[in-house]
Amino acid sequence: MNRSSRIISVFSSKGGVGKTIIAANLAVSFAQFGRKVALLDIDLQHGGDVAKMLNLKPSNTIFSLISYLPKLDKEGSIKKFLTHHYSGVDVLPAVSRPKEIPQITTERLQATFNLLRSEYEFIIVDAGSFFTDALIHIFDNSNLILLVATPDVLSVYQTEWSLDTMEGMHFPLNMVKLVLNRAESRGGVHGQDLRPALRCEVIASLPSDGRTAGISVNRGIPFVMEAPRSKISEAVKRMAEDLIAREDIYIEKLDRPQVAEKSAAHAGQFWERHGQKTPVEAPVDTDKDEIIQLKKAVHQRLIEELDLKRMDVVNVSRNPERAKHLRERTARAVSNILAEKAAGLISSYEVRKELVQEIVDEALGLGPLEDLLRDPEVTEVMVNNKDHVYVERHGKIELTSKKFISNEQVRAVIERIVAPLGRRIDESVPMVDARLPDGSRVNAIIPPLSLKGPTLTIRKFSRERYTTEDLVRFGTITPEMVDFLRVCVLLRKNMLISGGTGSGKTTLLNALSQFIPNRERIITIEDAAEVKLRQTHWISLEARMPNIEGKGGVSIRELFRNSLRMRPDRIIIGECRGNETPDMLQAMNTGHDGSLSTIHANSTHHVLARLDTMVLMSGIELPVRAIREQIAGAIHVIVHTARLSDGSRKVMCITEVSGLKGESNEIEMHDIFSFKQTGIDKENKVLGDYKTTGFVPSFTEDMKVKGIEFPIEIFKTARKLELPNHKTGS
Repeated sequence: MNRSSRIISVFSSKGGVGKTIIAANLAVSFAQFGRKVALLDIDLQHGGDVAKMLNLKPSNTIFSLISYLPKLDKEGSIKKFLTHHYSGVDVLPAVSRPKEIPQITTERLQATFNLLRSEYEFIIVDAGSFFTDALIHIFDNSNLILLVATPDVLSVYQTEWSLDTMEGMHFPLNMVKLVLNRAESRGGVHGQDLRPALRCEVIASLPSDGRTAGISVNRGIPFVMEAPRSKISEAVKRMAEDLIAREDIYIEKLDRPQVAEKSAAHAGQFWERHGQKTPVEAPVDTDKDEIIQLKKAVHQRLIEELDLKRMDVVNVSRNPERAKHLRERTARAVSNILAEKAAGLISSYEVRKELVQEIVDEALGLGPLEDLLRDPEVTEVMVNNKDHVYVERHGKIELTSKKFISNEQVRAVIERIVAPLGRRIDESVPMVDARLPDGSRVNAIIPPLSLKGPTLTIRKFSRERYTTEDLVRFGTITPEMVDFLRVCVLLRKNMLISGGTGSGKTTLLNALSQFIPNRERIITIEDAAEVKLRQTHWISLEARMPNIEGKGGVSIRELFRNSLRMRPDRIIIGECRGNETPDMLQAMNTGHDGSLSTIHANSTHHVLARLDTMVLMSGIELPVRAIREQIAGAIHVIVHTARLSDGSRKVMCITEVSGLKGESNEIEMHDIFSFKQTGIDKENKVLGDYKTTGFVPSFTEDMKVKGIEFPIEIFKTARKLELPNHKTGS
């Protein structure tokens, strides 16, 4: 294989700028300097132009070689299949007819490039004008891209657009050089004005010589041969001589077999890291170390070039436009640094794109977590330490292949989250609760409390507003149970929704809130705002943690007391778990009915014990019976949810709180609906039945008085409830 082989792509997104004639004459100039040159016509939109300019009728194309490529790769030379021009250039077009274009795949292009590299010092490619998969693959193989432009406004605009597109695809601009054609055109934009706008080096300025170029095309003779002393011929020859002499302008590529192997390995590592299947075996540890060391080197250069240490990334992130500009600027810098630091190591467009995104995320965002937070199927992200990142998908926890470079990077991510909120995390304050800009809840804990390193848990904020119809479709609840809870909301019954972490309590609360009449004034009070109501007359209050000095904190209890002065029709507390409990029970007992809240508990009966405990822990000294009377008078209905072994979420029980049992301190409770698991199917999906218990709620008469229609007969006997067709396990 010819290790000094160079692939030079000649490209322009605007037609009529002389791209093809420059490519042909440049190839001939290389041959005149004694170089082995192949000229490829892979402009699939204007196929055959190169052959016409050289007055050739090629007998073979890349399409016609398709069946020979595997054999050639093992046994023979591709050179005999190219059409020889008397200038010394060998020519190979991609196709001879338009219908052959779909057969020119990136795999076949790659095989062609591999074979040509073994025979030629320079491979000049007349590339297409559109950013197709073929063009991107050509650029991936290229050592240099010559972008042809003319000094007119439209060409300048198209050239800027092309550069922006290439940067967006993470092709470094130091592999792109500008060829300014018709540079002396009258009325054109001055060359000095073009250079700042086009952001890349102008490697050649070709004079305007329409007569020489026109005669050359019509006769099928390259102008560097037909008119060797013309100004345009001399300019092209100087460009060829410069390209031969300069080694610094070429992006080095490894031999293609090595590149393919390494790129495949790194691609496998990237896809595996993103939790996706890949046919490529995982690379060895040295590859991982190589990537880590490369990332560290790029980060260090970013700090130097962009001054990231002094840049206020936090405040920039609050401004979407500034944040977008910073990400684009950083991505461009990373692409150029990678071209310098990893020349030949990363030639795959997909791998380069993934690596640039990862480095930008690490520099400006939450690093390896960014992809997980963008994944709509991920509901929770759990970082146990730098090497173990778990997620919850569809109710099940799984280990991802995401990793942090170090524990310091985990600490940096935590600080990036809490700093905008005026909080800190260090040895003196090793635990913190926070929230991302999208509302996702964050908890972080660091050594010395966390023995395995910094730990981070993110409960993603759900962007979807699930309705009760959605929950029925998921199999979470039956239509009869929904209808009963609708009646409870309309009758202004105080309800608690209980369950464990991630059991769907807040989702159910959001869904039930749709039954609250729109005319009512609703106040929601939460630690971290998760309740999303559709009503217009809704005020959302959120508690505030103390600042770094320990001041300025506002608790749920303080917000609740204040809400009573705001003339609420209903108060919804996101979660009942602290000193606000006695105030909430007192308010429910003194006319503020129709309230909703959630509570952590293992069953509907366990809810009462939890409320007892929270009242006692608030510091109020009351006899147990007085506390129980408050609870029994305040809470009317408890709905218990659970996350089952298959990840599905179910309403397990709906219970009425009926009051104290006679003179005892026991609160009387009656289950109205329940779910009973009966087994597990072959796919480990939970099987079970929803049933009514036969208990008739005490407030059925209220339904009749208020004119609310409900089939009371459903309560009178225990019966199985049928679910409509649903997606089990959602």
